[in-house]
Amino acid sequence: MADMNSFKVLVSDPISDKGIEMLRNAGVQVEVRTKQPEDVLVSIIGDYDGLIVRSETKVTRRIFEAANKLKIVGRAGVGIDNIDVSAATEKGVVVVNAPEGNTIAATEHTIGLMLALARNIPQADRLLRMGKWERKRFMGVELRNKVLGIIGLGKIGSEVAKRARALEMKVIGYDPYVSQEWTERIGVKLVSFEEVLAEADFLSVHLPLSPSTFHMIGEEQLAKTKPGVRILNVARGGIIDEEALVKALKSGHVAGAAIDVFEHEPATDSPLFEMDSVVVTPHLGASTEEAQVGVAIEVAEDFLRVFRGEPAKNPVNIPTVKPELMAAISPYLDLAERLGRFMAQIVEDNIQAIEVRYNGELASLETTPITNTLLKGFLRPMLQDAVNYVNAPVVAKSRGLLVTEKKSVQMEDFANLITLVVKGKEGEERSLAGTLLSNKEPRIVRIDGYSVDAVPQGHMLVVPHIDKPKIIGPVANLIGAHDINIAGMQVGRKTIGGRAVMLLSLDSPVPAATLEEIKKIPGVFGVRYVYL
Repeated sequence: MADMNSFKVLVSDPISDKGIEMLRNAGVQVEVRTKQPEDVLVSIIGDYDGLIVRSETKVTRRIFEAANKLKIVGRAGVGIDNIDVSAATEKGVVVVNAPEGNTIAATEHTIGLMLALARNIPQADRLLRMGKWERKRFMGVELRNKVLGIIGLGKIGSEVAKRARALEMKVIGYDPYVSQEWTERIGVKLVSFEEVLAEADFLSVHLPLSPSTFHMIGEEQLAKTKPGVRILNVARGGIIDEEALVKALKSGHVAGAAIDVFEHEPATDSPLFEMDSVVVTPHLGASTEEAQVGVAIEVAEDFLRVFRGEPAKNPVNIPTVKPELMAAISPYLDLAERLGRFMAQIVEDNIQAIEVRYNGELASLETTPITNTLLKGFLRPMLQDAVNYVNAPVVAKSRGLLVTEKKSVQMEDFANLITLVVKGKEGEERSLAGTLLSNKEPRIVRIDGYSVDAVPQGHMLVVPHIDKPKIIGPVANLIGAHDINIAGMQVGRKTIGGRAVMLLSLDSPVPAATLEEIKKIPGVFGVRYVYL
């Protein structure tokens, strides 16, 4: 049994006393020193076995390099963008977070804002306090029989759905990383992104902020919503384009909005604040006594597990792997994550199953760490910090996704090949295969069975098309017309004149308008922008 008195933990951001008490009651020495600059942390971190932070402290590479005793860093919350996880992993430090502690708080805040929005509660309260009795001005709507559209059906989104059904709302949802069978079990009809925009009376966002979700709901998307829709965001600022929302509110197309998070925080001045149809709160989604206690205890429990020599429940970085196995598989971890991230950006909705195939020498090894890394890469663009190397299989299972491995020592043109196959509800499949060259450089060698040879990095375009003249040229001309340089191009085909795929590597991002222009080229079936 580990002697807890030998462990020393630094708490550098304010957290609930309950978490601190749990550690101290177990015998751990805990010191609370908040608002310390990086130089001070670098000078003192060598004395500590653990470090607990929230969002204020930036745990940089310099801090990890000076941390000779550090075993674990904990984030009392979900996001870990203030922690250099790569540096932690190199140093052998476990990083944990608390992904579940604020679920109910954010869920209930969403429901509260929805009721406030439907019945104009804050506006009526404000005027009555000013001595104005204006009942007719604040005619509301009932939630019963209204359609709630949820974008993002993770822990919070699914809990919101559960409570909305108790209010007799019809709940529909969009999330490309859940199966239809799973959403049916929680009483949500799974629909496309376009359908959830068109059908929702109330539209609630529950996604992390990422390059793929930034301004996911902008002017174009708002124009596709039902007239009179009411919009809620208790997730992350930046998912909804605030300028576009203001415009839609002023036109009357959007009847109201309830916003808890903003693109730039703290937000003390916004056109939204001047609108009577808008309810705003200052990022209060997780601000309950219970949530703050919950995340502190969740992190403290993982600290005690690690100090006892047990595996953490919520580790963010890669778990410990036997050195001899790590030496064999480590070159493939980066390839696997890139394959997952690439597939996440080209796959269609309604994913049902994920299959990972290993061919060649890899098939004789323990490939679980590679599969977990691939799943993390695939799920992370949508789920961000809620998924990591360790919990990726659990997250996939919780969303009704069937994950399988297939292995064959038989080589298929390459000494080792990893193939990711994603299956949809109608039996459709998307596949992506990659390998490592002799210099360990990752390469994509097949897309949906078409042979290519491309480095999976930077800005890329995938353009399926008919194999005929006057397609490649117009695509390249459109890209060049927007001052985007093409660094490389691959074209794969199976038969002359049949379907083919074009894969372009670019030096800069491609605007959405340019993608729409490419789609209009005769013979082009679609286009997907990928950023790795």
